[in-house]
Parts: sequence; structure tokens; C-alpha cells
Amino acid sequence: MTTVLDQTVPARAPWSAVIAAGDTLTIIDLEGNQAVDCILYDAGDTTLRYSAPETISAQGNAYLGAGSVLRTADGAPLMTVTHDDCGRHDTLGGACSQESNTLRYGHHTKHQHACVENFLIEGSKWGLGKRDLVSNINWFMNVPVDPDGTLGIVDGISAPGKKVSLRAETDTLVLVSNCPQINNPCNGFNPTPVRMVVTRP
Repeated sequence: MTTVLDQTVPARAPWSAVIAAGDTLTIIDLEGNQAVDCILYDAGDTTLRYSAPETISAQGNAYLGAGSVLRTADGAPLMTVTHDDCGRHDTLGGACSQESNTLRYGHHTKHQHACVENFLIEGSKWGLGKRDLVSNINWFMNVPVDPDGTLGIVDGISAPGKKVSLRAETDTLVLVSNCPQINNPCNGFNPTPVRMVVTRP
């Protein structure tokens, strides 16, 4: 394997890169319990983007793990999870925003930076705007679904050094928010850095 990119994303920061078809992106949770929000786009046509409903339906499971194929709305594969130390990753919890912070935690949180703002900042580098945001993946985030359908956001099941690896099936634009949330346990109330490593066979 040849390493073609190796970058550390600071706590609360956005990140993006095009992962060439056949290359593998490995996301490393450096200090543990850090949610990494992520949206995928076909780099050649960003109107083709990750679809949570199609991905969940095709695999018959609401969680992602080794073997999961991340698909567009028409079922085309964007990336495949080839390695996973964590066991499962969330597809349902969505991305925090200044609006949702205000609704859930009170108006005193309105000023706090959030994942939607990270996506908008980083997406603008690729010509993407608010209308281009779709349901996202939350790597390392623990969102159990109770028998009555209620979603919870609870302490993570990750740990320092755990990783998830994604092989690009087509040239894929990966947009990331290293989640800044401090009002719920998704980051252990303490956002920390993560590492992005791209390797080529």
C-alpha cells in the first residue's frame, strides 16, 4: 500500500477530499468517542450523492459496519466499508445545527458551531450549498434504536485508535465535519481530533 494522504483534522473542524476509485480512506478516532459526520458525493456528478434510505434498504440494517455498501439514491455504490474496529456506525441521527442546538438545548447554545455549518463551509469549496446537503453518516456515533422506535444519543462505543476504512468504488468526494457538539455524549462532551489516511493498492 502507498499512502497518498495523511492529515489530522482538528477538533470541531471540517475536512474534504476526493478519494480516487480503488483508493481507501481510513478514519482513525485518535482519542476515542469522537463522532465524525460524513456526506459522500460522486466526484464526477455531485447530484449523485449518498442516500441513507437506499443504503439501509439494500443491506437490511440501519447501522453500518464491515461490508456495508454506501449507495446513491439509484443504488450505485460510492464506497464500501472494508474494515471496522467499532462494530456499528449511525445512519439515523443526522447532523447537529445551530437551529437544532437551540431547540434541544436552549437559546444560549445558538452561537455554538455545529456540523451543518461545517458542511456548508467545506462544501462551498466544491460549489455545494445548503440544497446539496443530504442525510449523513455518523462514524463512531452510538445511536441505539429503542423497541418503540425512539432514538438515543449515548456514550460512544469507540476507543482511542479505533478505525473504519472505506474503499472508493468511484471517484468520491468525501465531506466531513469532525463534530463540534458539546451538549450531548456523542463526543464525550469533549470534541477531539481525528486522522484521515488515504492509501492506494
